[in-house]
Amino acid sequence: MSRFGVKEGGEARKPLPYITNYSQGFWEGTKAGELRIQKCNACSHKQWIPKAACEECGSIDLSWIKSGGKGKVYSYSIIRHVVMNSMAFEKEIPYALALIDLDDGVRVVGQVVECKPEDVKIGMEVEAFFEDIGGASIFKFRPRR
Repeated sequence: MSRFGVKEGGEARKPLPYITNYSQGFWEGTKAGELRIQKCNACSHKQWIPKAACEECGSIDLSWIKSGGKGKVYSYSIIRHVVMNSMAFEKEIPYALALIDLDDGVRVVGQVVECKPEDVKIGMEVEAFFEDIGGASIFKFRPRR
């Protein structure tokens, strides 16, 4: 299977993440069922998306910390059309893609599932869970239980 998710024979699959030196700890966490964020050891700033240096002070002394995975919807959009040239996403349409303010103090982007996209609301409490996509695990959010 290619990184872009097409198996031999043309079956559509979701694309696998491109793992870099900066993001390896993040993807190791998702496989372990953990949502990890970077923390700067110099200034204590927390950040997501994984980067080579702290976006606050520029230090390269970063470590991974486990997020509690809980937060609130800051904003969202309902996706109604496949935006990538991949049939692998077509069966999920429509879906809610949201900015989530984690209780840990960072904002992440994730899909909100286990409810109708129209039921997603700003301020809605959500929690992360993990889905194996064959070769990697990704995080999604669902209404908090």
